[in-house]
Amino acid sequence: MIRDHCLEVRNINKHFHDPVDLHVLKDVNMRVDRGEFVSITGKSGCGKSTLLYILSTMDTDYTGELHIDGEATRNASRARLARIRSEKIGFVFQFHYLLPEFTVLHNVMLPGLKLALKSNEEVEQRAMELLKELGIADQALKKANQVSGGQKQRVAIARALINDPVIIMGDEPTGNLDSHNTEIVFDIFRRIADQHKRSLLIVTHDPDFAKRTDRIIEMDDGRVVG
Repeated sequence: MIRDHCLEVRNINKHFHDPVDLHVLKDVNMRVDRGEFVSITGKSGCGKSTLLYILSTMDTDYTGELHIDGEATRNASRARLARIRSEKIGFVFQFHYLLPEFTVLHNVMLPGLKLALKSNEEVEQRAMELLKELGIADQALKKANQVSGGQKQRVAIARALINDPVIIMGDEPTGNLDSHNTEIVFDIFRRIADQHKRSLLIVTHDPDFAKRTDRIIEMDDGRVVG
């Protein structure tokens, strides 16, 4: 296993069986290097989100191999997979899934508090550093439902970074944003890859977004075709 790969998959196949057998992922092979900013593109229904769900370790009903940060996940226990998700993977979705009853700061802190590797004070300090870096430290004490859509997505990115993961996975993270906020989010992702040497794997329908990433993985009918 080459340690320069933070994520590698080999011969992944996925079937849905209800109501009939449907072969949705077909012999997928791919890798993401450390610090690489990669996009996954393809038509709706080609298997992009299904693949991302497997790569995030949330779906274990497949054949093939998945390695994250050099660790084989195929036969790992549920507890170990949960730990891998907490420690090694950050998630950013089209919908930010912030908890509206909590402040921006508390939303960012939540994964760090759950992982419990650092004191509450250390988690709070790290959360404030991230909010400052993303230009929204002045929103920290507002409730999550009191900030704009673009700010919410930056809060979600800060939350994804709180445990210093090796890879950020995103499913259409700019899908609900206007062009101005899409540009802000792209620039943040670019900085995460270039300055922080974190890997990013982003599913997107936006060709302008994709062509500015380091590499495009194109999917069609459950296969990687480019």
